[in-house]
Amino acid sequence: MIFPIEDEQVQGGHKPFFSYLLIGINILVFFIQVTIPPGLQQGFVMEYGVIPIEIVHGQDYFTLLTNMFLHGGWMHLIGNMLFLWVFADNIEAVIGKIPFILFYLGGGLAASAAHILFNPESSIPAIGASGAISAVLGAYLVMFPASKIRVFVLFLFRSFYMPALFFLGIWGVQQFINGFISIVPSSAYTTSVAWWAHIGGFIFGLVTGYIIRRRFLSRSRYDTYIASREDLI
Repeated sequence: MIFPIEDEQVQGGHKPFFSYLLIGINILVFFIQVTIPPGLQQGFVMEYGVIPIEIVHGQDYFTLLTNMFLHGGWMHLIGNMLFLWVFADNIEAVIGKIPFILFYLGGGLAASAAHILFNPESSIPAIGASGAISAVLGAYLVMFPASKIRVFVLFLFRSFYMPALFFLGIWGVQQFINGFISIVPSSAYTTSVAWWAHIGGFIFGLVTGYIIRRRFLSRSRYDTYIASREDLI
């Protein structure tokens, strides 16, 4: 397995307050989850996770937001927070605190909408920050394609750098492949991963990142960062 552990930082700009606050909130909510008596934990997830069939019938709209702060286990939490730690701060540094949190929550909503669209009859609660973080990855791919990502390769037990375009491009392709396999009628493929939430968030991030890069960031530190990268693709 390959894990991102750091990236090139945008110098100056806004401090990534909300990026780190989101990590803290997710960790705090997870500790609340695991400290609830075992017999009540499932009910907690059912109450605050997004259940597609309930949304389709106009119920529990608040779960479209609450679901993105719940996680199914330690590895689910750690994986999501690692990606958030590595990729979110550059975006917030460029666009600012309030635009970033609106973007993040919008990505989570887009992810839930995509999941519901492809699973309208599901009564299984979907939880996790993966959809919102997928939006962060999509925006990062468009905004910083030549940024160098340091990755750790578990089976080699070593790290090295690769362009964000390569790392996130492969990640995105994997999501689409798994997403389409999951909806093939004759497929025996089963998984607990909400692939279409990832895809919905990723597409939202790609589109938003493109808009930011072309229209929102004129005369900003982002322009300085881009100009300094001669290898920008």
